[in-house]
Amino acid sequence: MVSTVDHVATAAGVDLLRRGGSAADAAVGANAVLAVVAPNMCGMGGDVWALIHTGSGPPVALDASGRAGSGADPDRMRAEGHDYIPLRGNIAAVTVPGAVDGWLALHDRFGRLPLAEVLAESIRMAEQGFTASPLLAGAAPRVDGVEHNTDIRGDLRAGQIVTRPGSARSLLALLGEGRDGFYGGEFGQELIAVGCGEYTTDDLGESQARWVDPLSVTVWDHDMWTVPPTSQGYLTLAAAWMASGLDLPDDPDDPVWAHLLVEAASQAAHDRQAVLYDGADGEALLDPARLGPRREAIDPARAGNVAPPVAGGGTTYLCAVDADRMGVSLINSNASGFGSHIVAGSTGIFLQDRGIGFSLVPGHPAEYRPGRRPPHTLAPALVTRSDGRLRSVIGTMGGDAQPQVLLQLMARHLHHGQSAGRAIGAGRWVLAPDDSDAGFETWRPGTGRKVVIEGHAPPTWGPALESLGHEVELEPDEHGRFGHAHLIEVADEGHLAGCADPRAIVSVAAGL
Repeated sequence: MVSTVDHVATAAGVDLLRRGGSAADAAVGANAVLAVVAPNMCGMGGDVWALIHTGSGPPVALDASGRAGSGADPDRMRAEGHDYIPLRGNIAAVTVPGAVDGWLALHDRFGRLPLAEVLAESIRMAEQGFTASPLLAGAAPRVDGVEHNTDIRGDLRAGQIVTRPGSARSLLALLGEGRDGFYGGEFGQELIAVGCGEYTTDDLGESQARWVDPLSVTVWDHDMWTVPPTSQGYLTLAAAWMASGLDLPDDPDDPVWAHLLVEAASQAAHDRQAVLYDGADGEALLDPARLGPRREAIDPARAGNVAPPVAGGGTTYLCAVDADRMGVSLINSNASGFGSHIVAGSTGIFLQDRGIGFSLVPGHPAEYRPGRRPPHTLAPALVTRSDGRLRSVIGTMGGDAQPQVLLQLMARHLHHGQSAGRAIGAGRWVLAPDDSDAGFETWRPGTGRKVVIEGHAPPTWGPALESLGHEVELEPDEHGRFGHAHLIEVADEGHLAGCADPRAIVSVAAGL
């Protein structure tokens, strides 16, 4: 089974499984298709994180997040008057993209089919064209007039044919010359050119992908796994650990259920900007001695309104499970929509703005510096049973809200036993900064937060949460801030049950 944000990517992944490919082949192939058809969410100019479970025992984790270039200079940014890395239009936000390195590492270790077969559908679509999805068409006006963007017209309508010849050339170069064909070829040369000193050939010559040890906690009789820092995935585990020790109501429609999970998410994340950086100790961040006092501070009768301490988007998630029950939980992102709104020249590939996770506070452990990886919102997850067998692969887009959405889904899925479809389709809440809708400032010091409730969530949530002291805002359904989550479960009987998030409009979960 494969579940993605777009039916054409799901179909490509399922076809690779039908041909005898592994879940890794399906994940890479589906992601490559999304890189072509959904540049408003992901692409070769972004990063990749993944968890891979081979059928028994613990999973392995892939960190293919990019580093800042050799020209990274925080003093320059401060001299230009910046307190934060700009969201768009500034090369400082563009770390060396790790997505292609991630595909190569994942395929090299777990792939079964030739890479040419895995990438064939993405190349075909880039060369011959694909029909624009409603999501791409709706986002297209944001990049109308962006320099070097010749692929995505501002007046694009859903159903129109789009070709991406630069993406096709980049994928073919990857097949023909390996990694050097991409990072040392047209894409790499154009990246160095638009960087104007931000990157060197040595920066691009070093792989951005590395295999790392995943993090885990035991909650609701299962082991929950995620990727380590610089990912914020530890927040999913920390909040779930707290929630598993609270007296959650039996009915998730109960407003107290939402309140307790809001409080767990807040307690887990209030100091994220101070403790999440390249080299942070993920195990220490999950130490029960650290989390216990935070759980004890949760009051079932009122909002804690935890204030962040003063500290010195656009994403797509997909998952795949093959016949051998290898499971892949993968996330690829440009950060905010089309990323930095900087294009790698003639390739037409949009470059991420993951550098917005850096700090410009002098001496901060996440300060924007050469060779550093920025704190990351991307947080794929995976669940195993007590005997080590795979239970589910799960994840979502959503910027800062990813751990919050996953907390609600995990509680519904594991604690309340809800099916994949019911858990994914249920109304959600997310915590959002009260002065921005970009989705990346929730935990910024001095920023107030509100609980944003999805339109089809239980109607009792809003008034009850307000009475408990939360600032509440109601938001219509199908808003991207509530995530596009996907879930595939391996049932006790061994069959697969999955769901693609209906909020994504064209999403599909399908299998053999």
